Amino acid sequence: MRAVERLAGIQAQWPPSPYIGLWSRIDGFRADQLARAVMRRTVIKATLMRTTLHLVTAEDYLAYAGIYRERRIAELQRQLAAFGDEADFAAEGARLAALAAEEPRTRPELLAALGRQKLRVEDRRPWLVWYGLAAHAGLINGPSASAWRSNTAGGTFVPARAWLGRDPAGGDAGAAYLVRRYLAAFGPSSRQDIGQWTGLPLGILDAGIERLVLRRFEDELGRELLDLPRAPLPRGDTPAPPRFLPRWDNLLLAHDVRTRVVTDEHRPVVVRRNGDIDETFLVDGFVAGQWSFVGGRVRLRPFAPLPRVARRELEEEARRLEAFFRASGQPY
Repeated sequence: MRAVERLAGIQAQWPPSPYIGLWSRIDGFRADQLARAVMRRTVIKATLMRTTLHLVTAEDYLAYAGIYRERRIAELQRQLAAFGDEADFAAEGARLAALAAEEPRTRPELLAALGRQKLRVEDRRPWLVWYGLAAHAGLINGPSASAWRSNTAGGTFVPARAWLGRDPAGGDAGAAYLVRRYLAAFGPSSRQDIGQWTGLPLGILDAGIERLVLRRFEDELGRELLDLPRAPLPRGDTPAPPRFLPRWDNLLLAHDVRTRVVTDEHRPVVVRRNGDIDETFLVDGFVAGQWSFVGGRVRLRPFAPLPRVARRELEEEARRLEAFFRASGQPY
């Protein structure tokens, strides 16, 4: 889907989030459009930015995901070494890839086929081994894991090579591609903004930035901002209609300085100590409160009394969101 590409991917830690996030951005969006894109393999779900699950286009994944795969393997080897374990994922990772290539399989099925025990929450080392083997095997999530309401225990995995025809690229070219995608979605932005969203060190990103021809600005904090040539620059007084954002929406994770969309006063309410970000709504482009879906109705919890016009517009948008939930026929 072009919208997923335009957003540089969309957060998918919580299964309903991509559907709500796309509904908020696309007129007439239907949940089955995303489901079909996943089944057609044009959109895939994988662990990418900030080691979290995202939906991205297959083209984007193949262009840069090798960067994340290599770094994840190295980091998991380091963490296992801290436990006193040596980590060589090659042989068993290859076997895991072969098993998952036969058909999408669940994690318990794959562990059983490898002769490994079921993972337990209280024992971290087997989890690290699983993550390392999955990274070496190049596993991405199968279609069932991208359903609106997915039982994560029943989600399946399949190697990217089998699902998409080849393994993803990386290197400096991959970094340049990733930076370009980010700036198309969120620029003008600083290097620190790009690092915040990608979760990658600036050294890796700088190698990509050096390959690009970019416009450069300076913000009110004296930071250099980067953007793509001829990218649109809306005026400061451009109208920003009310929008409902799902949990962990990209907009709230895309910048190092988050006062672009949420005030310092409200940020502790929106972003929990563990990093979770609840559902929010925007008024004039800024987070103005939180929302929930209870008994088939959208409930608003504004941080302060809303202007009458903004309240009316939000209530109209809430009714449209309720209709979207009903049409999708999915529990929330």
